[in-house]
Amino acid sequence: MEYRRLGASGLRVPVLSFGTGTFGGTTEFFKAWGSTDVAQATRLIDICLEHGLNLFDSADVYSRGAAEEILGKAIKGRRNQLLISTKATFPVGDGPNDYGSSRVHLIDAVDKALTRLGVEHIDLFQLHGFDAHTPIEETLGTLDRLVRTGKIRYIGCSNFSGWHLMKSLAVADRYGFPRHVAHQAYYSLLGRDYEWELMPLGIDQGVGAMVWSPLGWGKLTGKIRRGQPPAAGSRAKDGEGTGPEVSDDRLFKVVDALDAVAAEVGKSVTQVALNWLLQRPTVSSVIIGARNEEQLVQNLGAVDWNLSVEQVARLDAASALTPAYPTWHQNGFPMLGHVPR
Repeated sequence: MEYRRLGASGLRVPVLSFGTGTFGGTTEFFKAWGSTDVAQATRLIDICLEHGLNLFDSADVYSRGAAEEILGKAIKGRRNQLLISTKATFPVGDGPNDYGSSRVHLIDAVDKALTRLGVEHIDLFQLHGFDAHTPIEETLGTLDRLVRTGKIRYIGCSNFSGWHLMKSLAVADRYGFPRHVAHQAYYSLLGRDYEWELMPLGIDQGVGAMVWSPLGWGKLTGKIRRGQPPAAGSRAKDGEGTGPEVSDDRLFKVVDALDAVAAEVGKSVTQVALNWLLQRPTVSSVIIGARNEEQLVQNLGAVDWNLSVEQVARLDAASALTPAYPTWHQNGFPMLGHVPR
């Protein structure tokens, strides 16, 4: 397993991390992802650690906290062997302070996460979304307090716009608060919007990407082929209509290119799609999920080899989109075209 610095921090993380959204399945939304119990989670974590994958990502909204509880029970007795990442911000109740990035909610969220996980500290705590109603100074001041008291080690964010993240970094620098070292963002061959603004920001400011849904909401697992319906029981089938809309023409253009490259390198479509992400600037870790051992081992096969420059270029071409303004305009000028292509 390769390890990379998480953004500009000193923390080294594996290039593949494990997402626990499949743990629990206690709500209808997350049941579609999986219903992994403690025994199954323990086995999956065993396999991860055997392969050098030691970063596990969760969130308080995953099955209403059940994912954190299961993760905590599955890692009992081996906390010093791994890193824990979790998130909060989204609603976890019906109360007026049961969501957001206010001081009252973040302190409560961290304390409850520590209890569910059964640990004394969280290695990476991320804001799951941007709270436009709470002053950034209040949010970062609270996170600074939580770092100083030892409850969290590093901070990050998820699903921020470029200006959300840049303003947060500016406030952190102004007051000496901890900086976001990670941005957990959607990025895949089917969703390359991250490259337009967030990637150049990450390069400039030292913010590492932790990629979620790297297989395009289950569409790049190799279970979708031109002229064939998705396999029954797959996320691509059961989760139909979730995630950003992708036209059939574009989907199959990407899938065809993945098929061709996979045949050349003797790897699966899934492994090629994940390896492509590992070649991208700012990517510190790609979060993989698995309902069972077979899926996990398949995903772990995305490391310890690299696509060629020519193969990456072909996948780039197959998945390319015209970026939104002003990126398309900036890319026409040599002093502004800063997004690697």
